[in-house]
Amino acid sequence: MGWKGILGFDYGIVQAPLGPDISGPELVAAVANAGGLGLLRAPDWEAPDYLRELIRKTRTLTDKPFGIGVVLAFPHEENLKAILEEKVAVLQVYWGEVSEDLVLGAHRAGVKVVPQVGSVEEAKKVVDVGVDAIIVQGREAGGHVIGQDALFPLLPRVVDLVGDKNIPVIAAGGIADPRGYVAALALGAQGICLGTRFVATEESNAHPIYKKKLIEFERTEYTDIFGRARWPNAPQRVLETPFFNEWKSLPAHENEVNQPVIGRSTIHGKEREIRRLAGTVPNLSTKGDIESMALYAGQGVGLIKEILPAGEVVKRLVEGAQALIKLKFSGM
Repeated sequence: MGWKGILGFDYGIVQAPLGPDISGPELVAAVANAGGLGLLRAPDWEAPDYLRELIRKTRTLTDKPFGIGVVLAFPHEENLKAILEEKVAVLQVYWGEVSEDLVLGAHRAGVKVVPQVGSVEEAKKVVDVGVDAIIVQGREAGGHVIGQDALFPLLPRVVDLVGDKNIPVIAAGGIADPRGYVAALALGAQGICLGTRFVATEESNAHPIYKKKLIEFERTEYTDIFGRARWPNAPQRVLETPFFNEWKSLPAHENEVNQPVIGRSTIHGKEREIRRLAGTVPNLSTKGDIESMALYAGQGVGLIKEILPAGEVVKRLVEGAQALIKLKFSGM
């Protein structure tokens, strides 16, 4: 085992499941090959056969274990069956009730269950159903954010709640460099989960303009203007682009349904129209007005200065954190 491993992975570094298909086989395999836990993202609709292909494709690129993220707010029963039959190492779940049945079924298949939570109350529930690790997400995180608490006040409370139950706590939200890693460890986390930092990698399936904007812009805002019709009450954190600033005070009754189509995309093998204010982020296949689409990013985006290979991101986090601990914090 290397430094600070969790769940049988060499390192305590998790690449978040980036929706709808930004963390594809290439990114996940690159993270897995570097010793981290890479998470694919299941489609937001039932597509078990497609999902099996996705898992198998990832397995052609790495012989290391990896995981897959499922949003419980969308249809997922068939997808879940496929994931358990394929015996993917980790099932990450989010945005919904984690039942004892779900955990038992996964454990029977030899699959570990790692929910993402945004509050102490949610954490209590998942500890009680016997999950294998918990991702604690602060409001600093990019994309869809379930909780209202900032990461650093929330994280140690969940660590205290877990106590000696041997459930690793993984910190998520605004972490983008070794300093964030060490800070999370100091608060009792055993690992970190990064989203935005992995969107800005060579292997990510994000559109090149989206990646470029992550380098260009340093500010984000917590909002709900994107995707209100498709996924109500699911606020998100996005880059503060000129488009966002122009539309951010959208009246509460407005949504994407009556907006014009501003682009097209192939998402998990399906052709999709993208309307203005839809919650769809631009992937490699997206054509149209990219700069007016939802560009999710966490508050750590200002620390991201270049597009790197994903394996390099993992390596720099581990080596940087080790060096920091040696230099600054040992022998104090």
